[in-house]
Amino acid sequence: MSKKCQITGKKPMIGNNRSHAMNATKKRFLPNLHFHKFWDVQRNKFISLKVSAKGIRCIDKIGLEIILKKNLLKNRGQKNGKKYTT
Repeated sequence: MSKKCQITGKKPMIGNNRSHAMNATKKRFLPNLHFHKFWDVQRNKFISLKVSAKGIRCIDKIGLEIILKKNLLKNRGQKNGKKYTT
């Protein structure tokens, strides 16, 4: 499975590990991901998501229904209900 947040889209970044002698070795910085179940009131069931800590905070603040609606629009290539072209 990919190490990507389903809400925020955060994914691993690549950088350097620096020693005291300033030697550079490659390192991956992984997002803080958790498997979490959220209760969906509209569907009357649990939804399992792979979310980062920031994604959990966004869901707590804004609400699951709004976040899922925005996220589904982004995944389908649409933005604000209109076709999104780049």
